[in-house]
Amino acid sequence: MQDFCRTNAGASIRHRKGFVALALALSTMMCALAPQPATAFPDRPVRFIIPLPPGGIADIVARVMQPHLEKSFGKPIIIENRPGASGIIGANAVHNAAPDGHSLLFVTTTFSINAALKPNAQYLRALEPVSILAENSLLFLVNPQLKAHSLKEFVALARQQKMFYSTPGIASQAHLLLEAWSRQAGIQMQHVPYQGGPPAVLAAVNGEVHLTLISPAASLPQITHGALRALATSATTREKELPDLPTAAEAGFPDFRARQWIGLVATAGTPRPLIEQLNQAFHDVLQREDVKEVMLKQGMTPGRGGPQELQQLLDSEIEQWTAVAKTAKITVD
Repeated sequence: MQDFCRTNAGASIRHRKGFVALALALSTMMCALAPQPATAFPDRPVRFIIPLPPGGIADIVARVMQPHLEKSFGKPIIIENRPGASGIIGANAVHNAAPDGHSLLFVTTTFSINAALKPNAQYLRALEPVSILAENSLLFLVNPQLKAHSLKEFVALARQQKMFYSTPGIASQAHLLLEAWSRQAGIQMQHVPYQGGPPAVLAAVNGEVHLTLISPAASLPQITHGALRALATSATTREKELPDLPTAAEAGFPDFRARQWIGLVATAGTPRPLIEQLNQAFHDVLQREDVKEVMLKQGMTPGRGGPQELQQLLDSEIEQWTAVAKTAKITVD
């Protein structure tokens, strides 16, 4: 009997040890299979890709927001200007980046035009909308040597001589809008494309072209110093910084109105929670009074809208620009 008890006691001890070992093994396995906490964003410097030259409207917005977002993120922000191909070069950089929010693309209305008109750029539609950051009007600007102080006077001159106009590029918003406006006015002009807004403005300042259509942010200093003359604004209301400047409707073109916007998109496949986190971080900065003041002085209104609103805007504009380009017979490679 004693031998039997000792035998069973030993078996019981071995059983308990085996059970403990199995429990530990299962616990280790469950920990390994359990979802691991995501790496905190950001874990390295963040890149702001600007597909336009320095000094343009998207560049201005990025640089106004940069120091505040560096404090929020706790990491450096590197601004990279990558102009060319109407924004496609910069867009490619974000398209090919990892979908982790560390490469963000600042875009303007030209982005929706590219998505609508460029057959080889359909991937743009897959980039993830994040935020609408700002909106602004566009100004009709002429060289002050031109004897035109209103849109109607410009139209009268254009019926007497050949007129040249500059834009930030082929199939840019300014290009499509000026083609549409010239049809409303019953005139024909020669398009001269440049790589970005600042060169297009400089062309008008130097007298290389007669007219350009550009944002207040890219032209207010030249207007203030008399290097350019503003004829009208594309907005439905007058500019705060230029209260005497009529709208295009007031200047005799009631069907002409347009706004430009600046938005933020991320690489396709960026997780939705990170998209929402980025949207909140950017809009927190837009609520700062000092940021609002800088933007308003540049003729911009802080944007309102997150991923859903930007997606809706893109969808509507892709349809709009497709129709405008077809009417104006504008094609791009």
